[in-house]
Amino acid sequence: MKKILFSSRSFWKTLKTFCAAAEVSSSLRKTVSSVIEEVRSDGDSAIRKYIKKFDRADVKPGCFRVSPEELKEASRRCDRSARMAIRESLKGVEEFHKQCLPKNWTTRNIHGALVGERYYPLERVGIYIPKGLVSTVVMTCGLAKVAKVPEVAVFTPCDEAGTVSDGVLAALHIAGVKEVYRIGGIPAVAAMAYGTASIKPVLKVFGPGNAYVVEAKRQVYGQIGVDLLPGPSEVMLIADDTAEASFAAADLLAQAEHGSGREKIYFVGLSESIVKKVHDCLREQLKTLPRKTLIASVLKNGFLTILVDSLEAAAEVANYVAPEHLELEVEEKGQEFLTRLITTAGAIMQGKWSATALGDFTAGPSHELPTGGAGRFSSGLRVEDFMRRSSVIRYDKKSLSKAASVVGVFSQLENLDAHGRSVEIRLEKK
Repeated sequence: MKKILFSSRSFWKTLKTFCAAAEVSSSLRKTVSSVIEEVRSDGDSAIRKYIKKFDRADVKPGCFRVSPEELKEASRRCDRSARMAIRESLKGVEEFHKQCLPKNWTTRNIHGALVGERYYPLERVGIYIPKGLVSTVVMTCGLAKVAKVPEVAVFTPCDEAGTVSDGVLAALHIAGVKEVYRIGGIPAVAAMAYGTASIKPVLKVFGPGNAYVVEAKRQVYGQIGVDLLPGPSEVMLIADDTAEASFAAADLLAQAEHGSGREKIYFVGLSESIVKKVHDCLREQLKTLPRKTLIASVLKNGFLTILVDSLEAAAEVANYVAPEHLELEVEEKGQEFLTRLITTAGAIMQGKWSATALGDFTAGPSHELPTGGAGRFSSGLRVEDFMRRSSVIRYDKKSLSKAASVVGVFSQLENLDAHGRSVEIRLEKK
């Protein structure tokens, strides 16, 4: 676990180096490009080939799609408590995002013309669900449901037997998703972008994935839309002496266990005392965790403790890092103060009772959030991302006459005479 002082001369250089995302290798880019091109040209046969190669399952094109019976049976096999938890989480997500639905509106502009906006759900979207991530079904499909997207196609990897986990299928069934494919990785993204004989292409792809999936999304952008390019999980926890050290340590360890080994964990302490307490708790709690070897690797290579002497300094660090998850385990006034100052975090958890895991599974906001500093210019997944907007204008002759002089001037400035004439001809009409 590395430790640096905010006041040190080399602080910003050290932080910049630690934050830097690993560059995508040229070999990875070439692999992704090659697979996408093969799926684009050979369609279903290429997908079958890569399912066999990556997932070790031989799935024929006629079996790519999960049948309605499989969805129902998987839901039945899940125990009642699992189904209830999925429904509760889905309800929380839907209720939260109903508050975020954009509304159509109209008003009169400076010329007296009617102007406004209309919102429409995307006609068809694709959602990528990493193997076994039940919560991602809720955090993506739940938003598509609120946006009333007519067609939702879900892609998720299968195991060697060609089956998808019961938890994922149960969640999809409960969420009302009917079109599901047992296809993962690069082929899934390529199929969403270009379609095959058995798969209809989509307009936009959603969902997290490993480095290959993210690079595939990057490469198909333009052919279709993409939501985010999220990387490994990140958390920053800011703690003062009022924090409960055991809670803080548990949350840091929780984000370190995600599985890639490239997670970034930032612990910002406002005193030496809280830093020592949290570090001691980390060591003790790690001993009891099943994935302790993986977590220990993250703590060794991806864990940074930063000692600051003020909330302002903590906010400065947070705004630079733009963490995916930000926990504020400080006294109540400090929580509000930091929330005003920190403007780049993907999601903010206020107070020691607000574990990041709540945001991961059930609180309401989607857990698909920007990483790698992207929070400086982008936000987490919203219901509006499943929609598109059209602006609307309606002039009559009276309002047109008020705008004509402005159009005329701009037409002359830009040497676009036909633009000016298109307004003049209307005013000449009796």
